[in-house]
Amino acid sequence: MNKRDNQTMKAIRYHSFGGPEVLRCEEVPRPAAGPGQVLVRVHASGLNPGDWQIRSGLARERFPESMLPYIPGWDVSGVVDSVGPGVTGFQAGDAVYGMTDNSGACAEYVAVPASRLAPKPASISHVQAAGLPQSAVTAWHVLYELAGLAPGQRVLIHGAAGGVGHLAVQLAKLRGAYVIGVASGRHAEFLSGLGADLLIDYTTTPVERAIRDADLILDTVGGAHADRLLDALKPGGELIPITWGHYSPEHAAKAGVTVRDIPFTEVNTENLTAIAELIDSGHLRIAIDTVFPLREARRAHELSESRRVRGKIVLQVAE
Repeated sequence: MNKRDNQTMKAIRYHSFGGPEVLRCEEVPRPAAGPGQVLVRVHASGLNPGDWQIRSGLARERFPESMLPYIPGWDVSGVVDSVGPGVTGFQAGDAVYGMTDNSGACAEYVAVPASRLAPKPASISHVQAAGLPQSAVTAWHVLYELAGLAPGQRVLIHGAAGGVGHLAVQLAKLRGAYVIGVASGRHAEFLSGLGADLLIDYTTTPVERAIRDADLILDTVGGAHADRLLDALKPGGELIPITWGHYSPEHAAKAGVTVRDIPFTEVNTENLTAIAELIDSGHLRIAIDTVFPLREARRAHELSESRRVRGKIVLQVAE
């Protein structure tokens, strides 16, 4: 066994903030499993908008230049290589999925807290499982835990065809809600197949003109013009954003609606296991837009930044 087999690995890394061109495939030291950690041989890593937002420097308050060089990637699916001290729930050879606590998933190996892993859903591939953790748990947390979604409520999912959005459509429908999806008209058949009761094509119809009585809005798009969504809520309704958007407090007060702060979502074994059970029972499915090999991370980031993704983008690291 040569030196690389023991001590190094391939990883995507960048040494400065910038566009997708800063991403490099490099030989880097292989991590080890510390106390409470599991070393995962990565089969696939899911891409989230936060990955390119951090890379571009938009999140410097939380991710300053002092952290560079940086290996991106949070969502992971793979096989346990080894476990650190104090870990009892996993052993070498287990197929697992989950989310790192400090990025690093765009690599051949990553050390992940055992508390942020669960057995991979048995009915899907590593590529599919890698698309789930952050997006599925975010949708679960917002709809079920924060909003306390009840049967019969009218839920509007803004960005319904995206990573969080297409999973939120399904979870809302499972809870018995009336689901309104906002997306391009080209996604109409896709969203109908996921259970959406109504599609608003934002390219032809302003959301706030089509809907005025939503109980809840999950906004996965945000942006400078997000304020207009408040007019789609009925008095007493609530908007929960998962990305930055401008929502005027005065507008919200006048409309008699509430806007929550962007929620913190804790990915853990319990909620990952619940998601896996929904996948394996056929009640939830993950849509994968495009799969890129690890070395083509730049192309994956370029596609993600286009904001024209249906479901998730995944980097395949191993077969």
